[in-house]
Amino acid sequence: MPVSILDASAVIEPLRQLTLSEQPGVLAIITEIDGPSYRPLGAMMAVFADKSRVGTLSSGCIEADVALHAVETLALGQPKTIRYGLGSPFVDIQLPCGGGLEITLIPQPDKAMLEELCQSHAARQCKVLSVVMATGALSWSSDRETGRDGDTFHIRIEPELFFYVFGKGPEAATFAGLVQSAGYPNLLLSPDEETLSAVTLSGGQTRHLTSAQFPSDLKPDTRSVIVLFFHDHEWEPPILQHAATTDAFYIGAQGSQRAAMARKSELAALGLSPGDLAKIKGPIGLIPSARDARKLAVSVLAEVLNES
Repeated sequence: MPVSILDASAVIEPLRQLTLSEQPGVLAIITEIDGPSYRPLGAMMAVFADKSRVGTLSSGCIEADVALHAVETLALGQPKTIRYGLGSPFVDIQLPCGGGLEITLIPQPDKAMLEELCQSHAARQCKVLSVVMATGALSWSSDRETGRDGDTFHIRIEPELFFYVFGKGPEAATFAGLVQSAGYPNLLLSPDEETLSAVTLSGGQTRHLTSAQFPSDLKPDTRSVIVLFFHDHEWEPPILQHAATTDAFYIGAQGSQRAAMARKSELAALGLSPGDLAKIKGPIGLIPSARDARKLAVSVLAEVLNES
């Protein structure tokens, strides 16, 4: 079952592999955290009968032992809760962070439920998976946050961030390559063949932008990012005019403070409301006046993730 490290980092990947595998499997979930932790509450890992696994629950210090316990639960057919770090009976397994983790193991989780969740995730819908820890029964819950409610643990699974990258030149290509390498779904839209070719070679999705317009078939949602990297700023107003009316939580454009002010003046002249104008960031990135394409890409991605 070859799964790349990047694929396995996606929150949905352990569930997807459980639905695809012909082997019996176990769903391992972090159901309690004491103190610091490398992974968040609700993080999941899939373990299979041959002890192969997808996903991570720590920095690598407990996964092999979790796999041993998971295989035992397959034989017994009953969920099991184990603890590492603070309060754990396994004194020979230390957590470098100094905290404590409770892991709940669910053998043979309901594949039909997991398949439905994977389909919802692919459709960019938020789902809350509820797990009865004593029995392993799965169900859907109404909108709620990740956490425990009595003997039931809820896992809120949001769609992945999706990046719509408009522009041309090294800044656009580098940023698209960065989010692609980080495993985020993305689409580069550019009028420039060299930029399109560079991103295609790195494995990213591209679309040839033939006019300064936001394609009407794109429907950014609340987990979407729209970023513009144009040196020819005349491309920006028509694209941003539409972008500001979408549900994207982050909208920004490359350029200096002077360019950002000129851009907003043009957008105001096009009829954009003060509220929509306020959605558009510029200059973008956490590092002021970044002039290197790589530094700018990291700076902008850090800003996006900080606000997500």
